Amino acid sequence: MSQQPSGPLPPPAPGPTRPRSKASRQVIALSLGLAAVVLAGLVVYVAVTKGKQSADTVAQNPPSTTAPASHPGAGNGAPAASGSATGQQKILRLADHPILSDPEAGLKNLSCVLPTWRNDQAAAEEFFTAAGHCLDAAWGPFLLHYRLPFVPPALHFPTGTSFQTDCGSIKVGIATAAYYCENNLYVPFRGLQTDQYGNNPGVYLALFAHEYGHHVQEVAGLMDAAWERIYAAGQSSEAGQEMARRKELQAQCFSGMFLGAHVDRGGSVTREMYEKAWKDQETRGDNTSGSHDHGTNAHYASWWRTGAEDNRIAECNTFSAPATEVS
Repeated sequence: MSQQPSGPLPPPAPGPTRPRSKASRQVIALSLGLAAVVLAGLVVYVAVTKGKQSADTVAQNPPSTTAPASHPGAGNGAPAASGSATGQQKILRLADHPILSDPEAGLKNLSCVLPTWRNDQAAAEEFFTAAGHCLDAAWGPFLLHYRLPFVPPALHFPTGTSFQTDCGSIKVGIATAAYYCENNLYVPFRGLQTDQYGNNPGVYLALFAHEYGHHVQEVAGLMDAAWERIYAAGQSSEAGQEMARRKELQAQCFSGMFLGAHVDRGGSVTREMYEKAWKDQETRGDNTSGSHDHGTNAHYASWWRTGAEDNRIAECNTFSAPATEVS
């Protein structure tokens, strides 16, 4: 586990002042009612760190909504490993973590150019590789601004029915769509269930951005801090499962921030992709999986939508939220 820096970090530059999205939930609800895309099936994506795992079980649908947003000042210098000569280190805190302190800080509104989605292995690899570059460009400067040791995750695209990671051998089974373990992000094409979800890149992009959200937590130190609490309480205990839910729901909010900051910016993240991702979140969570470590489907959707609508990272502070909002 990484240690906290010996001295305090300098305060971040003032956050952006651009107004938040004014899209009302009433308008969103109406657009959802008019949308008519329904997909059936099950997707599971997994976040693993420190040898432990949490499976995000997802029965999906897609469509509808609205929103973009803002950013903090860009960081300076090249990415550095934790504890490097630049002094960049993880900060093992939760609710009081520096990246969650500025109420006006969010991601820059950028254009993300992605290749056309096609339902085959090679095309999926191209799509997620490009998406990874967009996520690096969004989150890298943000984390470096807070003097955190940002490095992109290594991407892997397993082709078999199982694959090997530092966390063990993982079976793709019926839908392991993505898997995060110790700075490595795996996307087995067989797990995406493209026969069920078809040509819906917004759904796949939100899924990928959620897993990347776990990498943001890892780089920042939030992941280590959360697992310390989970280990101390016991993974199957009520307190341990609540901490796991807070961790997962924050990754949901981070995913929403990314899509909200990139939709309608002249790139490939279109309004249709965004709306399908918005609707899709309603089918994810513990009501679908039967577990109790990710949050109800309603909370899974609401935290993603909070990130997408407002793009304010302080509003993704699931670690300070009332227990009733992370059940």
